[in-house]
Amino acid sequence: MVDVVVAGGGPTGMMLAAELRLQGVDVLVVEQDEQPKKLVRSLGLHVRSVEVLDQRGLLDRFLAAGTRYPAGGAFAGIPKPVPQRLDTAHPYMIGMPQTITDRLLEEHAAEAGARIRRGCAVVGVSQDDDGVTVALADETEVRARYLVGCDGGRSTIRKLLGIGFPGEAAQTEWLLGEMEATEAPERIAAAVAEIRKTQLGFGVGPTGNGGWRVVVPAARVADGYPAPPTFEELRERLKVFAGTDFGVHSPRWLSRFNDATRLADRYRAGRILLAGDAVHVHPPLGGQGLNLGIQDSFNLGWKLAAAVGGWAPDDLLDSYEIERRPVAAGVLDLTRAQAVLISTEPGPQAVRRLFAQLMDFDDVNRFLTERIMATGIRYDFGPGPELLGRRLRDLQLRRGRLYELMHQGRGLLLDQTGTLVVDGWADRVDLVTDTSEELDAPAVLLRPDGHVAWIGDDQRTLADHLRRWFGAPADGR
Repeated sequence: MVDVVVAGGGPTGMMLAAELRLQGVDVLVVEQDEQPKKLVRSLGLHVRSVEVLDQRGLLDRFLAAGTRYPAGGAFAGIPKPVPQRLDTAHPYMIGMPQTITDRLLEEHAAEAGARIRRGCAVVGVSQDDDGVTVALADETEVRARYLVGCDGGRSTIRKLLGIGFPGEAAQTEWLLGEMEATEAPERIAAAVAEIRKTQLGFGVGPTGNGGWRVVVPAARVADGYPAPPTFEELRERLKVFAGTDFGVHSPRWLSRFNDATRLADRYRAGRILLAGDAVHVHPPLGGQGLNLGIQDSFNLGWKLAAAVGGWAPDDLLDSYEIERRPVAAGVLDLTRAQAVLISTEPGPQAVRRLFAQLMDFDDVNRFLTERIMATGIRYDFGPGPELLGRRLRDLQLRRGRLYELMHQGRGLLLDQTGTLVVDGWADRVDLVTDTSEELDAPAVLLRPDGHVAWIGDDQRTLADHLRRWFGAPADGR
Protein backbone atom coordinates (compact mmCIF):
# COMPACT_ATOMS: atom_id res chain seq x y z
CA MET A 1 0.00 0.00 0.00
CA VAL A 2 1.20 3.50 -0.90
CA ASP A 3 0.87 6.18 1.76
CA VAL A 4 -0.42 8.86 -0.62
CA VAL A 5 -1.32 8.90 -4.30
CA VAL A 6 -1.25 12.38 -5.84
CA ALA A 7 -3.34 12.58 -9.02
CA GLY A 8 -1.92 15.32 -11.23
CA GLY A 9 1.68 16.20 -11.98
CA GLY A 10 1.38 19.97 -12.28
CA PRO A 11 2.90 22.48 -9.86
CA THR A 12 0.30 21.81 -7.15
CA GLY A 13 0.83 18.05 -7.27
CA MET A 14 4.61 18.21 -7.42
CA MET A 15 4.81 20.69 -4.56
CA LEU A 16 2.57 18.47 -2.46
CA ALA A 17 4.60 15.36 -3.29
CA ALA A 18 7.81 17.08 -2.23
CA GLU A 19 6.27 18.34 1.02
CA LEU A 20 5.10 14.84 1.88
CA ARG A 21 8.49 13.34 1.09
CA LEU A 22 10.16 15.79 3.49
CA GLN A 23 8.25 13.95 6.24
CA GLY A 24 9.18 10.50 4.95
CA VAL A 25 5.77 9.77 3.39
CA ASP A 26 5.70 7.23 0.54
CA VAL A 27 4.26 9.16 -2.45
CA LEU A 28 3.20 8.15 -5.94
CA VAL A 29 2.32 10.88 -8.45
CA VAL A 30 0.15 9.75 -11.37
CA GLU A 31 -0.14 12.10 -14.34
CA GLN A 32 -2.28 11.43 -17.41
CA ASP A 33 0.03 13.27 -19.85
CA GLU A 34 2.99 11.28 -21.07
CA GLN A 35 5.11 14.43 -21.48
CA PRO A 36 5.15 17.73 -19.57
CA LYS A 37 2.81 20.34 -21.03
CA LYS A 38 4.31 23.05 -23.22
CA LEU A 39 1.57 25.55 -22.40
CA VAL A 40 2.56 28.76 -20.61
CA ARG A 41 -0.45 30.03 -18.72
CA SER A 42 1.52 31.37 -15.77
CA LEU A 43 4.39 33.80 -16.13
CA GLY A 44 5.60 34.23 -12.60
CA LEU A 45 5.68 33.56 -8.89
CA HIS A 46 4.37 36.09 -6.39
CA VAL A 47 6.02 37.07 -3.11
CA ARG A 48 4.46 34.41 -0.90
CA SER A 49 5.46 31.69 -3.34
CA VAL A 50 8.98 33.15 -3.38
CA GLU A 51 8.99 32.89 0.42
CA VAL A 52 7.77 29.28 0.21
CA LEU A 53 10.66 28.44 -2.10
CA ASP A 54 13.11 30.08 0.31
CA GLN A 55 11.64 28.16 3.25
CA ARG A 56 12.46 24.93 1.44
CA GLY A 57 15.89 25.88 0.10
CA LEU A 58 14.74 26.16 -3.52
CA LEU A 59 14.97 29.88 -4.10
CA ASP A 60 18.45 30.00 -5.64
CA ARG A 61 17.58 27.54 -8.42
CA PHE A 62 14.42 29.47 -9.28
CA LEU A 63 16.22 32.82 -9.26
CA ALA A 64 18.85 31.36 -11.58
CA ALA A 65 16.15 30.37 -14.07
CA GLY A 66 13.95 33.48 -13.83
CA THR A 67 13.99 37.26 -13.65
CA ARG A 68 13.24 39.46 -10.65
CA TYR A 69 10.55 42.12 -10.98
CA PRO A 70 9.41 44.59 -8.29
CA ALA A 71 6.32 43.36 -6.46
CA GLY A 72 2.98 45.09 -6.71
CA GLY A 73 1.76 48.38 -8.03
CA ALA A 74 -0.31 46.94 -10.91
CA PHE A 75 -3.75 45.95 -9.57
CA ALA A 76 -6.07 45.40 -12.57
CA GLY A 77 -3.31 46.69 -14.81
CA ILE A 78 -3.30 50.10 -13.08
CA PRO A 79 0.40 51.09 -12.98
CA LYS A 80 1.55 52.47 -9.64
CA PRO A 81 4.89 52.58 -7.79
CA VAL A 82 5.74 49.67 -5.53
CA PRO A 83 4.18 50.47 -2.13
CA GLN A 84 6.35 51.20 0.86
CA ARG A 85 6.80 49.04 3.98
CA LEU A 86 5.87 45.70 2.41
CA ASP A 87 5.98 42.99 5.07
CA THR A 88 8.53 40.75 3.39
CA ALA A 89 12.26 40.28 2.97
CA HIS A 90 11.54 39.34 -0.67
CA PRO A 91 9.75 42.35 -2.23
CA TYR A 92 9.84 40.95 -5.75
CA MET A 93 8.22 38.38 -8.00
CA ILE A 94 10.07 35.90 -10.19
CA GLY A 95 9.18 36.08 -13.85
CA MET A 96 9.42 32.72 -15.59
CA PRO A 97 7.23 30.70 -17.94
CA GLN A 98 5.20 27.93 -16.34
CA THR A 99 7.12 25.26 -18.23
CA ILE A 100 10.21 26.12 -16.18
CA THR A 101 8.27 26.30 -12.91
CA ASP A 102 6.78 22.87 -13.67
CA ARG A 103 10.18 21.39 -14.49
CA LEU A 104 11.89 22.72 -11.37
CA LEU A 105 9.12 21.52 -9.06
CA GLU A 106 9.09 18.09 -10.71
CA GLU A 107 12.86 17.87 -10.25
CA HIS A 108 12.41 18.86 -6.59
CA ALA A 109 9.77 16.17 -6.03
CA ALA A 110 11.91 13.52 -7.72
CA GLU A 111 14.99 14.52 -5.74
CA ALA A 112 12.93 14.23 -2.55
CA GLY A 113 12.06 10.66 -3.50
CA ALA A 114 8.57 10.87 -4.98
CA ARG A 115 7.74 8.25 -7.61
CA ILE A 116 6.24 9.74 -10.77
CA ARG A 117 4.22 7.77 -13.34
CA ARG A 118 3.28 9.58 -16.54
CA GLY A 119 0.71 8.50 -19.10
CA CYS A 120 -1.40 7.21 -16.26
CA ALA A 121 -4.95 8.59 -15.90
CA VAL A 122 -7.24 7.96 -12.94
CA VAL A 123 -10.61 6.54 -14.05
CA GLY A 124 -12.15 5.41 -10.78
CA VAL A 125 -11.88 5.69 -7.00
CA SER A 126 -13.42 3.96 -4.02
CA GLN A 127 -12.61 4.19 -0.34
CA ASP A 128 -13.17 2.45 2.94
CA ASP A 129 -12.06 2.97 6.53
CA ASP A 130 -8.51 1.80 5.77
CA GLY A 131 -7.67 3.43 2.45
CA VAL A 132 -8.48 4.34 -1.12
CA THR A 133 -8.46 2.15 -4.23
CA VAL A 134 -7.40 4.10 -7.30
CA ALA A 135 -8.32 2.61 -10.68
CA LEU A 136 -6.07 3.61 -13.59
CA ALA A 137 -6.71 3.73 -17.32
CA ASP A 138 -4.33 0.82 -17.95
CA GLU A 139 -6.73 -1.40 -15.94
CA THR A 140 -4.42 -1.58 -12.93
CA GLU A 141 -5.23 -0.45 -9.41
CA VAL A 142 -3.23 1.24 -6.68
CA ARG A 143 -4.13 1.01 -3.02
CA ALA A 144 -3.28 4.06 -0.90
CA ARG A 145 -3.99 5.38 2.56
CA TYR A 146 -4.93 8.76 1.06
CA LEU A 147 -5.56 10.23 -2.40
CA VAL A 148 -5.19 13.90 -3.31
CA GLY A 149 -6.69 15.20 -6.54
CA CYS A 150 -4.46 17.91 -8.01
CA ASP A 151 -5.84 17.25 -11.47
CA GLY A 152 -6.99 20.69 -12.58
CA GLY A 153 -10.21 22.57 -13.17
CA ARG A 154 -11.83 19.61 -14.94
CA SER A 155 -10.78 17.33 -12.08
CA THR A 156 -11.72 13.71 -12.57
CA ILE A 157 -11.35 13.12 -8.83
CA ARG A 158 -13.78 15.91 -7.94
CA LYS A 159 -16.33 14.60 -10.44
CA LEU A 160 -16.00 11.02 -9.23
CA LEU A 161 -16.67 12.22 -5.68
CA GLY A 162 -19.71 14.21 -6.81
CA ILE A 163 -18.41 17.39 -5.18
CA GLY A 164 -20.22 20.48 -6.44
CA PHE A 165 -18.29 23.19 -8.27
CA PRO A 166 -20.63 26.20 -8.25
CA GLY A 167 -19.84 29.61 -9.63
CA GLU A 168 -20.13 31.64 -12.81
CA ALA A 169 -19.83 30.17 -16.28
CA ALA A 170 -17.44 31.75 -18.73
CA GLN A 171 -18.53 35.03 -20.33
CA THR A 172 -15.29 35.87 -22.14
CA GLU A 173 -12.59 33.75 -23.74
CA TRP A 174 -9.06 34.52 -24.87
CA LEU A 175 -6.74 32.84 -27.33
CA LEU A 176 -3.19 32.38 -26.17
CA GLY A 177 0.00 31.23 -27.85
CA GLU A 178 3.72 31.56 -28.36
CA MET A 179 5.11 32.11 -31.84
CA GLU A 180 7.57 34.07 -33.94
CA ALA A 181 6.86 37.34 -35.76
CA THR A 182 8.42 39.24 -38.67
CA GLU A 183 7.18 42.71 -37.67
CA ALA A 184 9.76 45.00 -36.05
CA PRO A 185 9.62 44.86 -32.22
CA GLU A 186 9.22 48.62 -31.87
CA ARG A 187 6.22 48.63 -34.22
CA ILE A 188 4.60 45.75 -32.31
CA ALA A 189 5.15 47.58 -29.01
CA ALA A 190 3.66 50.81 -30.36
CA ALA A 191 0.59 49.04 -31.74
CA VAL A 192 0.01 47.09 -28.53
CA ALA A 193 0.33 50.22 -26.38
CA GLU A 194 -2.36 51.94 -28.45
CA ILE A 195 -4.74 48.97 -28.40
CA ARG A 196 -4.36 48.48 -24.64
CA LYS A 197 -5.67 51.98 -24.00
CA THR A 198 -9.12 50.45 -24.50
CA GLN A 199 -8.52 46.66 -24.62
CA LEU A 200 -6.62 45.44 -21.56
CA GLY A 201 -7.32 41.83 -22.53
CA PHE A 202 -5.04 42.18 -25.56
CA GLY A 203 -1.28 41.70 -25.47
CA VAL A 204 1.73 40.79 -27.59
CA GLY A 205 5.08 40.69 -25.82
CA PRO A 206 8.53 39.14 -26.20
CA THR A 207 9.15 35.87 -24.39
CA GLY A 208 12.91 36.31 -24.05
CA ASN A 209 13.68 33.24 -26.17
CA GLY A 210 13.17 34.80 -29.58
CA GLY A 211 9.41 34.38 -29.61
CA TRP A 212 6.32 36.40 -28.85
CA ARG A 213 3.52 35.59 -26.41
CA VAL A 214 0.15 36.57 -27.86
CA VAL A 215 -3.14 36.91 -26.01
CA VAL A 216 -6.23 38.15 -27.83
CA PRO A 217 -9.97 38.02 -27.07
CA ALA A 218 -11.78 35.23 -28.90
CA ALA A 219 -14.85 35.85 -31.05
CA ARG A 220 -17.01 33.86 -28.62
CA VAL A 221 -16.86 31.43 -25.73
CA ALA A 222 -16.36 27.91 -27.07
CA ASP A 223 -18.79 25.18 -26.04
CA GLY A 224 -17.86 22.24 -23.81
CA TYR A 225 -14.20 21.26 -23.64
CA PRO A 226 -12.87 22.78 -26.87
CA ALA A 227 -9.64 21.89 -28.59
CA PRO A 228 -6.85 24.47 -28.72
CA PRO A 229 -7.46 27.22 -31.28
CA THR A 230 -6.08 26.95 -34.77
CA PHE A 231 -3.25 29.25 -35.75
CA GLU A 232 -5.47 30.78 -38.42
CA GLU A 233 -8.12 31.58 -35.79
CA LEU A 234 -5.57 33.44 -33.70
CA ARG A 235 -4.19 35.32 -36.71
CA GLU A 236 -7.67 36.47 -37.68
CA ARG A 237 -8.36 37.78 -34.17
CA LEU A 238 -5.09 39.72 -34.26
CA LYS A 239 -6.24 41.37 -37.46
CA VAL A 240 -9.57 42.32 -35.88
CA PHE A 241 -7.89 44.21 -33.04
CA ALA A 242 -4.64 45.40 -34.61
CA GLY A 243 -5.43 45.50 -38.29
CA THR A 244 -2.45 43.21 -38.83
CA ASP A 245 -1.20 39.84 -37.61
CA PHE A 246 2.33 41.26 -37.14
CA GLY A 247 3.65 38.57 -39.45
CA VAL A 248 3.29 35.85 -36.84
CA HIS A 249 4.42 32.38 -37.85
CA SER A 250 5.86 29.11 -36.52
CA PRO A 251 3.57 28.68 -33.49
CA ARG A 252 5.22 26.82 -30.61
CA TRP A 253 1.98 26.16 -28.76
CA LEU A 254 -1.62 27.41 -28.76
CA SER A 255 -4.26 27.40 -26.04
CA ARG A 256 -7.42 29.13 -24.88
CA PHE A 257 -8.70 30.20 -21.47
CA ASN A 258 -11.80 31.91 -20.14
CA ASP A 259 -13.14 33.77 -17.13
CA ALA A 260 -15.13 30.93 -15.54
CA THR A 261 -15.05 31.40 -11.76
CA ARG A 262 -15.85 28.45 -9.50
CA LEU A 263 -15.15 27.20 -5.98
CA ALA A 264 -15.71 23.62 -4.81
CA ASP A 265 -18.30 22.95 -2.12
CA ARG A 266 -15.71 21.08 -0.08
CA TYR A 267 -12.06 20.10 -0.19
CA ARG A 268 -12.29 16.67 1.41
CA ALA A 269 -14.36 13.49 1.28
CA GLY A 270 -13.02 11.00 3.79
CA ARG A 271 -9.54 9.90 2.74
CA ILE A 272 -9.67 11.84 -0.52
CA LEU A 273 -8.71 15.51 -0.70
CA LEU A 274 -8.51 18.11 -3.48
CA ALA A 275 -6.07 20.96 -4.09
CA GLY A 276 -5.22 23.63 -6.65
CA ASP A 277 -7.43 24.16 -9.70
CA ALA A 278 -9.41 21.05 -8.75
CA VAL A 279 -11.14 23.21 -6.12
CA HIS A 280 -10.88 26.73 -7.54
CA VAL A 281 -10.76 28.26 -11.01
CA HIS A 282 -10.81 31.93 -11.95
CA PRO A 283 -9.55 34.32 -14.63
CA PRO A 284 -5.78 34.88 -14.66
CA LEU A 285 -6.06 38.53 -13.64
CA GLY A 286 -3.33 39.17 -11.10
CA GLY A 287 -1.59 35.91 -11.96
CA GLN A 288 -2.62 34.12 -8.76
CA GLY A 289 -3.81 30.71 -9.97
CA LEU A 290 -0.57 28.74 -9.97
CA ASN A 291 0.56 30.49 -6.80
CA LEU A 292 -2.69 29.64 -5.03
CA GLY A 293 -2.21 25.95 -5.86
CA ILE A 294 1.38 25.86 -4.63
CA GLN A 295 0.30 27.50 -1.40
CA ASP A 296 -2.56 24.99 -0.99
CA SER A 297 0.04 22.23 -1.09
CA PHE A 298 2.27 24.04 1.37
CA ASN A 299 -0.63 24.15 3.83
CA LEU A 300 -1.78 20.57 3.24
CA GLY A 301 1.51 18.71 2.99
CA TRP A 302 2.62 18.67 6.62
CA LYS A 303 -0.93 18.05 7.87
CA LEU A 304 -1.43 15.04 5.63
CA ALA A 305 2.03 13.76 6.61
CA ALA A 306 1.00 14.06 10.26
CA ALA A 307 -2.11 11.98 9.56
CA VAL A 308 -0.01 9.34 7.82
CA GLY A 309 2.52 9.43 10.65
CA GLY A 310 -0.17 8.91 13.28
CA TRP A 311 0.54 12.02 15.35
CA ALA A 312 -1.99 14.45 13.86
CA PRO A 313 -4.50 15.97 16.30
CA ASP A 314 -8.07 14.96 15.47
CA ASP A 315 -8.99 18.16 13.63
CA LEU A 316 -5.65 18.93 11.97
CA LEU A 317 -6.49 17.57 8.52
CA ASP A 318 -9.84 19.36 8.55
CA SER A 319 -8.02 22.65 9.15
CA TYR A 320 -6.74 22.48 5.57
CA GLU A 321 -10.17 23.29 4.14
CA ILE A 322 -11.03 25.62 7.02
CA GLU A 323 -7.97 27.73 6.29
CA ARG A 324 -7.58 27.49 2.53
CA ARG A 325 -11.14 27.68 1.23
CA PRO A 326 -11.66 31.26 2.50
CA VAL A 327 -8.34 32.22 0.89
CA ALA A 328 -9.53 30.86 -2.44
CA ALA A 329 -12.88 32.67 -2.05
CA GLY A 330 -10.94 35.89 -1.50
CA VAL A 331 -8.87 35.33 -4.63
CA LEU A 332 -12.02 34.70 -6.66
CA ASP A 333 -13.49 37.97 -5.42
CA LEU A 334 -10.24 39.76 -6.23
CA THR A 335 -10.30 38.50 -9.81
CA ARG A 336 -13.99 39.38 -10.15
CA ALA A 337 -13.19 42.93 -9.05
CA GLN A 338 -10.32 43.22 -11.50
CA ALA A 339 -12.50 41.87 -14.29
CA VAL A 340 -14.91 44.74 -13.67
CA LEU A 341 -12.06 47.26 -13.70
CA ILE A 342 -10.75 46.17 -17.11
CA SER A 343 -14.18 46.34 -18.74
CA THR A 344 -14.50 48.91 -21.53
CA GLU A 345 -18.01 49.93 -20.44
CA PRO A 346 -18.42 53.53 -19.13
CA GLY A 347 -19.47 52.54 -15.61
CA PRO A 348 -16.54 50.19 -14.91
CA GLN A 349 -14.18 52.71 -16.51
CA ALA A 350 -15.40 55.36 -14.05
CA VAL A 351 -14.72 52.95 -11.18
CA ARG A 352 -11.29 52.25 -12.67
CA ARG A 353 -10.45 55.96 -12.67
CA LEU A 354 -11.54 56.18 -9.04
CA PHE A 355 -9.39 53.16 -8.12
CA ALA A 356 -6.42 54.75 -9.86
CA GLN A 357 -6.82 57.80 -7.62
CA LEU A 358 -7.28 55.72 -4.47
CA MET A 359 -4.13 53.74 -5.25
CA ASP A 360 -2.13 56.94 -4.98
CA PHE A 361 -2.57 56.48 -1.23
CA ASP A 362 0.23 54.16 -0.15
CA ASP A 363 -1.97 52.28 2.35
CA VAL A 364 -4.47 51.41 -0.39
CA ASN A 365 -1.74 50.43 -2.83
CA ARG A 366 -0.08 48.25 -0.19
CA PHE A 367 -3.38 46.59 0.82
CA LEU A 368 -4.16 45.58 -2.77
CA THR A 369 -0.57 44.50 -3.40
CA GLU A 370 -0.52 42.28 -0.30
CA ARG A 371 -3.78 40.68 -1.40
CA ILE A 372 -2.20 39.65 -4.70
CA MET A 373 1.15 38.74 -3.11
CA ALA A 374 -0.72 36.55 -0.53
CA THR A 375 1.36 37.97 2.32
CA GLY A 376 -1.67 39.49 4.05
CA ILE A 377 -3.30 36.12 4.85
CA ARG A 378 -4.20 35.56 8.50
CA TYR A 379 -5.69 32.24 9.56
CA ASP A 380 -8.10 32.31 12.50
CA PHE A 381 -6.24 30.77 15.42
CA GLY A 382 -8.40 32.50 18.02
CA PRO A 383 -7.84 35.74 19.94
CA GLY A 384 -4.32 37.08 20.23
CA PRO A 385 -1.82 39.55 18.80
CA GLU A 386 -2.07 40.60 15.15
CA LEU A 387 0.88 38.36 14.29
CA LEU A 388 -0.96 35.22 15.44
CA GLY A 389 -2.14 33.22 12.43
CA ARG A 390 -0.01 35.16 9.95
CA ARG A 391 3.07 33.80 8.22
CA LEU A 392 6.30 35.22 9.67
CA ARG A 393 8.55 37.04 7.26
CA ASP A 394 12.15 35.93 6.88
CA LEU A 395 13.98 37.42 9.88
CA GLN A 396 17.64 38.22 10.24
CA LEU A 397 18.72 36.41 13.38
CA ARG A 398 21.93 36.89 15.27
CA ARG A 399 23.25 33.65 13.73
CA GLY A 400 21.69 33.65 10.27
CA ARG A 401 18.28 33.84 8.58
CA LEU A 402 15.05 32.33 9.83
CA TYR A 403 14.08 30.70 6.53
CA GLU A 404 17.41 28.90 6.33
CA LEU A 405 16.29 26.95 9.41
CA MET A 406 13.02 25.74 7.83
CA HIS A 407 14.27 23.65 4.91
CA GLN A 408 13.23 20.33 6.49
CA GLY A 409 9.58 21.27 6.84
CA ARG A 410 9.38 20.90 10.62
CA GLY A 411 7.79 23.09 13.24
CA LEU A 412 10.06 25.69 14.80
CA LEU A 413 10.11 27.45 18.17
CA LEU A 414 12.09 30.70 17.99
CA ASP A 415 12.86 31.52 21.61
CA GLN A 416 14.38 34.91 22.41
CA THR A 417 14.17 34.28 26.18
CA GLY A 418 16.41 31.23 26.35
CA THR A 419 14.04 29.59 28.85
CA LEU A 420 11.67 27.46 26.78
CA VAL A 421 11.89 23.81 25.69
CA VAL A 422 10.11 21.46 23.27
CA ASP A 423 10.75 18.27 25.24
CA GLY A 424 8.40 15.57 23.96
CA TRP A 425 8.02 17.22 20.55
CA ALA A 426 11.66 17.37 19.46
CA ASP A 427 10.93 14.83 16.73
CA ARG A 428 8.53 17.32 15.14
CA VAL A 429 9.63 20.77 16.30
CA ASP A 430 13.06 22.42 16.24
CA LEU A 431 14.11 24.70 19.08
CA VAL A 432 16.05 27.78 17.97
CA THR A 433 17.35 29.96 20.77
CA ASP A 434 18.34 33.19 19.09
CA THR A 435 17.32 36.84 18.82
CA SER A 436 16.23 39.21 16.08
CA GLU A 437 15.81 42.97 16.16
CA GLU A 438 12.89 42.49 13.76
CA LEU A 439 10.75 40.38 16.13
CA ASP A 440 8.81 42.12 18.91
CA ALA A 441 7.81 39.00 20.83
CA PRO A 442 9.54 36.87 23.47
CA ALA A 443 9.01 33.64 21.51
CA VAL A 444 6.98 32.35 18.57
CA LEU A 445 5.94 28.84 17.59
CA LEU A 446 5.86 28.36 13.83
CA ARG A 447 4.03 25.61 12.00
CA PRO A 448 5.91 23.90 9.14
CA ASP A 449 4.20 26.32 6.73
CA GLY A 450 5.65 29.30 8.59
CA HIS A 451 2.43 30.56 10.18
CA VAL A 452 2.63 31.74 13.79
CA ALA A 453 0.76 29.30 16.02
CA TRP A 454 1.66 30.80 19.42
CA ILE A 455 3.30 33.90 20.90
CA GLY A 456 4.47 34.21 24.49
CA ASP A 457 6.97 33.15 27.14
CA ASP A 458 5.01 30.70 29.33
CA GLN A 459 6.02 27.05 29.07
CA ARG A 460 2.59 25.74 30.11
CA THR A 461 0.66 27.61 27.41
CA LEU A 462 3.37 26.68 24.91
CA ALA A 463 2.75 23.00 25.72
CA ASP A 464 -0.97 23.46 25.09
CA HIS A 465 -0.27 24.87 21.63
CA LEU A 466 2.30 22.19 20.84
CA ARG A 467 -0.42 19.62 21.54
CA ARG A 468 -2.92 21.53 19.40
CA TRP A 469 -0.72 21.59 16.31
CA PHE A 470 1.76 18.75 16.78
CA GLY A 471 -0.21 16.16 18.72
CA ALA A 472 0.67 14.31 21.88
CA PRO A 473 4.28 14.40 23.09
CA ALA A 474 6.43 11.42 22.23
CA ASP A 475 6.83 10.51 25.90
CA GLY A 476 3.02 10.25 26.26
CA ARG A 477 2.78 12.75 29.11
